[in-house]
Amino acid sequence: MEVYKGGLDGRTRKQIHLPPGFWKQIAVGAAVVLVLLVGSTCFYTVEEQERAAILTFGRYTETQEEPGLHFKLPYPIQQVVKVPANLTQKLQIGYREDENGQFRVVEEEALMITGDENIVHADAVVEWKISDVRAYLYNIEDPERFLRNAASAAIRSVIGSTKLDYAITDGKTVIQNEVKQKLEELMRAYDTGIFISDVKFQDIEPPEGEVQQAFKEVTNAREEKNTKINQAQRYVNDRLPKARGEAQAIIEAAEAEKRARILNAEGDVAKFNAIYEEYAKNPEVTKKRLVLETLERILPNAKIIITDGNGHTVQYLPLDQLLSRARSGASGSSPGASAGPAASSGGAAGASAGQTEGGESR
Repeated sequence: MEVYKGGLDGRTRKQIHLPPGFWKQIAVGAAVVLVLLVGSTCFYTVEEQERAAILTFGRYTETQEEPGLHFKLPYPIQQVVKVPANLTQKLQIGYREDENGQFRVVEEEALMITGDENIVHADAVVEWKISDVRAYLYNIEDPERFLRNAASAAIRSVIGSTKLDYAITDGKTVIQNEVKQKLEELMRAYDTGIFISDVKFQDIEPPEGEVQQAFKEVTNAREEKNTKINQAQRYVNDRLPKARGEAQAIIEAAEAEKRARILNAEGDVAKFNAIYEEYAKNPEVTKKRLVLETLERILPNAKIIITDGNGHTVQYLPLDQLLSRARSGASGSSPGASAGPAASSGGAAGASAGQTEGGESR
């Protein structure tokens, strides 16, 4: 309600009367705002790639590693410091890359002296992560600057003990491994809480000018040499299995021939032993049988003429002709006709006996 009061000076003054309980409402509203402000500091969010350090009255208490929404005591009792601990970060040594993707050489970092007192230009990338949040926040003041200085020192130490020729040709991988080992030792010695994932050299080049051109020619020659060696090795890998296969085939064929000859020899021995047993039982009969079988084998188509020993031929039964005729007519003959060959067999036995006793065959 507004009240206008006139004064002695003739001016009208306005007085404002506050409603009852106004200051109480202001106090309650201020308290609510204060509670909301304090309550908003009790909750914090940790992203997937982050870790949070909890500080109680400015002193490190614990590390929150789980992502999501978490509770803490209100400010200023507890504070939260977040770091990208699960994110792999890269540190460039010897050059810088701007936002537009343009590279700028940093000569004071890139130029180094080798073990044979030559100057070399080296660019490297250090990949690192935060392994211990407490050590990372409180053991070093400027982690990135410390890491850059430590990486430069490690690279200069390794290249300073390496010859230029080896550094720009075959020694790049070895140098990377040695630099990584030295850098890891420095991180452990100072307890920085930094884990070195990898160290990669972009370029290790000699100084520009005639020296650089000469080393490029040497490098090209070595690459050509390695190419020739790889081609020769590829030819060896192609031919050697084939040659081994052919050799194995020859060996297996020889083994098969060896086994065949052994089996044939064993069969001949068994055959000879069987004949010898029969010979031991009746030498004369076996001897005559062997002679007749040998003549039959070596003279299958010979014509037989029997003589009486005085030059006169003796008539004999032509069993071979009879047997040939019997075989030719066997398909159309009756069952009773089969007695003819059997009889002829008996006659053949008699003729053989007569051949042996009465005369000789030619």
